[in-house]
Amino acid sequence: MNQGTRNYAIVTAAYWGFTLSDGALRMLVLLHFYRLGYSPFTLAFLFLLYEAMGVLANLIGGWLATRYGIARMLAVGLATQITGFLLLSALSPTWTVALSVAWVVGAQGICGVAKDLTKTASKSAIKLTAGEASGQLFKWVAFFTGSKNAMKGVGFFLGGLLLQSLGFQAALWTMAGLLALVFVGVVAFVPPLMGKSKASKSAKELFAKNRGINLLAAARVALFGARDVWFVVGVPVFLYASGWTFTMVGGFLALWTIGYGAVQAAAPALVKRSDDGLSSEVPAARAWSAVLALVPVVLAGLVLAKVDHLEWVVVAGLGLFGFAFAINSSVHSYLILAYAGSEKAAEDVGFYYAANALGRFFGTLMSGLLYQWGGLAWSLIGSAVMLTICWLVTLALPLASPGDTAARRQLDGALTRKA
Repeated sequence: MNQGTRNYAIVTAAYWGFTLSDGALRMLVLLHFYRLGYSPFTLAFLFLLYEAMGVLANLIGGWLATRYGIARMLAVGLATQITGFLLLSALSPTWTVALSVAWVVGAQGICGVAKDLTKTASKSAIKLTAGEASGQLFKWVAFFTGSKNAMKGVGFFLGGLLLQSLGFQAALWTMAGLLALVFVGVVAFVPPLMGKSKASKSAKELFAKNRGINLLAAARVALFGARDVWFVVGVPVFLYASGWTFTMVGGFLALWTIGYGAVQAAAPALVKRSDDGLSSEVPAARAWSAVLALVPVVLAGLVLAKVDHLEWVVVAGLGLFGFAFAINSSVHSYLILAYAGSEKAAEDVGFYYAANALGRFFGTLMSGLLYQWGGLAWSLIGSAVMLTICWLVTLALPLASPGDTAARRQLDGALTRKA
């Protein structure tokens, strides 16, 4: 095993451990506070700072990873997550509702910082270890992203299991202990200066991304908003209100996420490849965005028509949504690294995932509001609107990276001089 493959394997394993705990945390908080009688909007509110802090964490995390190295930022992310778990475990049932909500929102904000610091560092490591071949890069990105989401699905199930068997506080202590072991592994085995480079010196330089990255970031806001507008509150509450148990709801979300991750990992076999890494992949992003936008439209119509066995129709429809969403997400995750420069890949990835976090924030907010205003149908209509925006943005994605354009200009210039 060469050094690049070894580093990729270690970073991926570390992020698996982190993602397992992150998925479990979401289920712990959602189920625990729903059981205590919190409204759909309040449940969404508990996650808002978690998502909002991700925007800042991705931007700063990319800059810090470039300046101080990927391994150091992985370690900081893991330590921050452990801190958030310990703060959540200090929550007391004797506190008022207002104080409890404020405490949970604050602790979730810390965990949101941890998540996106860790994700930005981990995704940036792939650009550095996969080499220049677009085929290798797509495969490694797809496996990383797909396996990460499958692990998050396992985390959803684990969160419900730990809540039922150990209780809220003990479950958080257990997860903090497991993450401490992952932290030790990162410090011991990941090269401390991996990914260290010359960071941007100004905010203008940090935000001055190329056209492909800017457009892809805009599409990502709409794509992930379209998922979370039903995923965070709408569907879990709808299924529970339809007579499902907490175990059944958590099991569905776990299976959906695991299946979504499996499709992501298989995306390279489902998307036509090109020698330049963009001429087939960008049209694929456009086509899959159009397909995905149709799913919530049809599903919202069925919900409004109140068809028989509606909960199972919703489950089947969201299975189709998950398949098309997984292909979209995997292609996007590849394209950001294809458009990114190698020297400041961490900053480019951080900027892109800041947009990802912004989409999750908006989707989470609208999930609580739309479900409270109009039920699941409104959540699905909101998803369809966002996906239409995503498709329109992908139509403008360039078919060449800035590096390709620069190289082509140099070649043209040389040919002109020779002529």
